[in-house]
Amino acid sequence: MTDTEPKKQNDMPISDNSDVAVLVPCYNESITIGKVIDDFKAVLPNADIYVYDNNSSDGTADIAREHGAIVRKEIRQGKGHVVRQMLRDIDADYYIMVDGDDTYPADAAPQLLEPLMSGDYDMVVGDRLSNGTYGEENDRAFHGFGNNLVRALIKWLYGFRFSDVMTGYRAFNRAFARTIPVISGGFEIETELSIHAVDKAWRIAEVPIDYRDRPEGSESKLSTFSDGAKVLRMIMSLFKDYRPLALFGWLSLIFIVAGLVVGIPVIVEFADTGLVPRLPSAVLAVAFELVGLITLGCGLILDTVVKSNRRQYELDVLNTYKNIRKSSK
Repeated sequence: MTDTEPKKQNDMPISDNSDVAVLVPCYNESITIGKVIDDFKAVLPNADIYVYDNNSSDGTADIAREHGAIVRKEIRQGKGHVVRQMLRDIDADYYIMVDGDDTYPADAAPQLLEPLMSGDYDMVVGDRLSNGTYGEENDRAFHGFGNNLVRALIKWLYGFRFSDVMTGYRAFNRAFARTIPVISGGFEIETELSIHAVDKAWRIAEVPIDYRDRPEGSESKLSTFSDGAKVLRMIMSLFKDYRPLALFGWLSLIFIVAGLVVGIPVIVEFADTGLVPRLPSAVLAVAFELVGLITLGCGLILDTVVKSNRRQYELDVLNTYKNIRKSSK
């Protein structure tokens, strides 16, 4: 775990007064959903387990009800849509979000909750990669490469090094859940949660967990290339929204340098001869410089807007904390 050693499960009793919600987005997980519910009930007997069925055709919802979960339906297809509705509907002190495919161990839940309950962290990520179990269990091509690429991009663009970005097992507190604006519709949701937490300076911990591959007959809904492309688009879209000055500053620099490359020979020739025989190059150089300056101006304006929105967001978070304190009295 980030900054501290993870405590063992039996050292971390979950308080009877803690209001914990286990969120399980599901699409055609009839093979595994019953075991997932039973496992979490055994580890967190006082938690509410919510299964949101995302148009399953294999009886997932019926099996979840039989095992004692609170079952609701989300008709908009995509994990991001499901998570958005879960956070709108469900009110709890602490949330655990986990996939319904039985690849994540329920007995790690207390380790994810402990940093939140101590008040030291706001989001805890279940890290599948550090102990090597993901590489041993997952044999799908390019998944490891994709995760490493996303981690590298987030480190480069946002300055925070995640051990595991794409994990579907994480926990967060009420303030985080009440203030995150979910905009993604699909499997980009994990990337969005991670980037939002970094950009808004939420306190993040990582807890190594064991990962196991899906049981026989259970199939992944993740498309390596199409969903991977959506994740990359999400990273760049949020970079534009959260760090516009950095993005437009780099674009401006590219245009200005291109203008200098084209324009310097024209200037040198004019200094030597007093003539401008390559008029198209001169016009192109001026155009590049103007576009570069305009781009920089756009970045400065958008940066002012983002800073204003950030101040408003901090006030909203402060009000959320005040409301949580009032409701807990």
